[in-house]
Amino acid sequence: MYPEDLKEQQIVRREKAQDLKNKGIEPFGQKYVRTHSSKDLFDLFQNDDHDTLEQKHVEVSIAGRIMLKRGQGKAGFMNLQDRDGQIQVYVRQDNIGEDSYEVFKASDLGDIVGVKGIVFRTKTNEL
Repeated sequence: MYPEDLKEQQIVRREKAQDLKNKGIEPFGQKYVRTHSSKDLFDLFQNDDHDTLEQKHVEVSIAGRIMLKRGQGKAGFMNLQDRDGQIQVYVRQDNIGEDSYEVFKASDLGDIVGVKGIVFRTKTNEL
């Protein structure tokens, strides 16, 4: 039971945090080591096209606050904001597994997350 003065959003966030704990995921206090910032990625790969990035197959770790999120069945996008800017992240259930995809679906705008993956360009040429 929660104190009566909590707003609905606070209650929802606490319930989601508890759900993560129940799944064995600590929602707070984890150290996450990132390899790049959004600016680093743009600086390093701004001139690389889709095929070049696919050939390079560069794995990176980034972290940031979720500013935008949209899902399409078993895939979704989110824009992460770090101290240098924003970068788009593409998430597919068949790449990360059902459990991790459930965590992605449960995430909210404003959550701070860490993501590891391969750098690529979308069909609209976004890095």
